[in-house]
Amino acid sequence: MATLPDLPQTEIAIVEMTNAFRRENNLAALAPNATLAMAARAFADYLRRSGKFTHEADGRHPWDRAEAQGYRSCLVAENLALNLDSVGFETLQLARDAVEGWKNSPGHRANMLLPNATEIGVAVVRAPDTHPKFISVQLFGRPEALKVEFSIVNRTGTPIRYQLGEEKATLPARGIVTHARCDPDKLTFETGRSDAETYEPRTGDNFIVHSEGGRTVIEVERR
Repeated sequence: MATLPDLPQTEIAIVEMTNAFRRENNLAALAPNATLAMAARAFADYLRRSGKFTHEADGRHPWDRAEAQGYRSCLVAENLALNLDSVGFETLQLARDAVEGWKNSPGHRANMLLPNATEIGVAVVRAPDTHPKFISVQLFGRPEALKVEFSIVNRTGTPIRYQLGEEKATLPARGIVTHARCDPDKLTFETGRSDAETYEPRTGDNFIVHSEGGRTVIEVERR
């Protein structure tokens, strides 16, 4: 008789193994999120019923399915696994097979190591087959509540150039701009000096640019 895993324990093990992998790569662990888990389970059930196995099998993207469950996000990414063995799986073996498969696939590995992800939801279901076959859905998220909002105020009489992440921009003289970013990108000002001034914005920050003795000075007002 084939060995069958305890699926709730398999889901817990997948989360634990994923977090162990993140810690090995100097990344923060992900917090289990019930809404992401519901979205993962709904899609796993759909894949089981339909026999399809793609990220857009139901005509939607992972973030669409998460939003449909009520998850307001800055970021959603998804991993899928399909594991079959005629002798079945022990609980930890099924979790390990799914996680190791993702670690050895560049795209899935990148999702597991998303630096800005903060939450995770996992669902594992048995799929119809003569032999024990299981579908695992792993969702990664960053909630909209963690969006970073900050302002830059140019009090000088000349335009100011700055870079936010990979994007470059120019703020006109006496201008004000507000940024709302899901990813906490680094902010760098071009002040005309050899040492560029780089910051990591936080929600509520105001970056005040003004002239002092012919030099461009950045002051940061924080809530």
